[in-house]
Amino acid sequence: MSETLNSSGALHFEKPTVQYNETGWGPCEMPDTFKDVPYQPFSKSDRLGKICDWTNTSNNDKKYQNKYASSFGTGNQYAYYHEEDETTFHLVDTARVQKPPHQRGRFNARNLRNARNARGRNARGGATPHMTTLGGKNSKARDNRRGVNRKFGGRNAPPKMRESSVAVRSDWSSIEEMDFPRLMKLSLPNIKEGEDIVTCGTLEYYDKVYDRINVKNEKALQKIDRIVHTVTTTDDPIIRRLSKTMGNVFATDAILATIMCSTRSNYSWDIVVDKIGNKIFMDKRDNTEFDLLTVNETSVEPPTDDDSSPNSPRNLAIEATFINHNFSQQVLKTGPNEPKYKFQEPNPFITEDEDIEVASVGYRYKKWNLGSDIVLVARCEHDGVLVSPNNEPQFLSIKALNEWDSKLANGVEWRQKLDTQRGAVLANELRNNACKLAKWTVQAVLAGSDQLKLGYVSRINPRDPSRHVILGTQQFKPHEFATQINLSMDNAWGILRCIIDIVMKQKDGRYLIMKDPNKPMIRLYDIPDNTFESDDGEDGEGDDGEAFQPVYAYGSGNK
Repeated sequence: MSETLNSSGALHFEKPTVQYNETGWGPCEMPDTFKDVPYQPFSKSDRLGKICDWTNTSNNDKKYQNKYASSFGTGNQYAYYHEEDETTFHLVDTARVQKPPHQRGRFNARNLRNARNARGRNARGGATPHMTTLGGKNSKARDNRRGVNRKFGGRNAPPKMRESSVAVRSDWSSIEEMDFPRLMKLSLPNIKEGEDIVTCGTLEYYDKVYDRINVKNEKALQKIDRIVHTVTTTDDPIIRRLSKTMGNVFATDAILATIMCSTRSNYSWDIVVDKIGNKIFMDKRDNTEFDLLTVNETSVEPPTDDDSSPNSPRNLAIEATFINHNFSQQVLKTGPNEPKYKFQEPNPFITEDEDIEVASVGYRYKKWNLGSDIVLVARCEHDGVLVSPNNEPQFLSIKALNEWDSKLANGVEWRQKLDTQRGAVLANELRNNACKLAKWTVQAVLAGSDQLKLGYVSRINPRDPSRHVILGTQQFKPHEFATQINLSMDNAWGILRCIIDIVMKQKDGRYLIMKDPNKPMIRLYDIPDNTFESDDGEDGEGDDGEAFQPVYAYGSGNK
């Protein structure tokens, strides 16, 4: 209501206009005063931001990026659009903002302490700057050796795809896929020690002089001309004879160890399985790398050089096998007048036309009862024998670990650590060669060896793979060593029994067990019966008609 003066000077009251809202409360129309004015809903709980802040850093607001957002949602009523060119604008103060101490990195305080300690050592004539944790002129070379790829944020390059041990053909049908996590949960406890059926061969006695070898008193590795037989299961005349009267699963200790330790393997391997009635024969293929020892298979950075390099996986495997066979024969007393330990029967693989001396080896054909009418018969091996203090023979499994290049292998140098920190050297080998050491342990347990002898053999020159020296030896009891490397024989028997049960359910025929080259998985294939059979009998036959595998001669000129 407003009051005004009329022409006569008297007060005049005007009634205000009142809008009546029939459907609600408040004005019905927008007043002219507030027309074309933008409106943004606002809550009293909303936080007010800053128009401009030249000292603020982007890192401070990452945790609360929306702390100034409206509770009604975002709106563009007050959005500012600048269309002028800002290329001529320059900030006057370009000094770098110093972060507070609590924002300078998680490990910065520790690095500062290391730097202060390094400066103190330098002042006292200690370590040089490039030896500190802060890096230095050798840090780049060290990163390159360890495979650090700076382009991808310090992460390693993508792993190289490995090739399969055998090409899978189109006419093969996949039956089963067994992944490692499931296999590692299997267990078959209470398997008793194997019972001896037949013992063959001749063993030489271990020379205890090699127990006193150390880094300062090293001994050159010799090349010994001796034949090492690598006969598969079905080519073994003793197993053929035994298969007629006992057992329904037949294999060798190398094949069994490969299956039992499959969950520790990275490289691809394969085993041929023949099912005839209720009997299973496990064989390796002819002329394959099954008998070669792997090198740094389980390392974080396994060897990846091409075949032309002496440090390629295949050349390292040949070198390791060469070292292992020569070492196992060199540490024995090989003189013509030295005593020898003879088993009941002679070596079944020696033929009359062989003019080269045969390696010292003793064969035990043993059987195990795995339950459910499954009787396993396998050929196991000893490498040597030792006289115990009570004049009883102790049978040995003799193996050799080899050092090729500690810098490329990202390991410890044996010549510096072997005498003083042998545990660190062994731990590094267990990490890089977990599968190989586990297979050696399983073979020693299956054969019933009293001791597992390990030799440490290194190259004289890291660039020369043909000359080696023995730096030391070490011995273990197989069962105790299995516990030390976390190898469960119950799980090993469980894996073997699982594969046997799967094959037993199949029809008669030929099958292939193969480790996937790039996945932690074992695959079982049904393959034609004539797969992998040689067209001509070039392997030769023995006196009783059995065909034999080729043998390997490890000595001078043979590798």
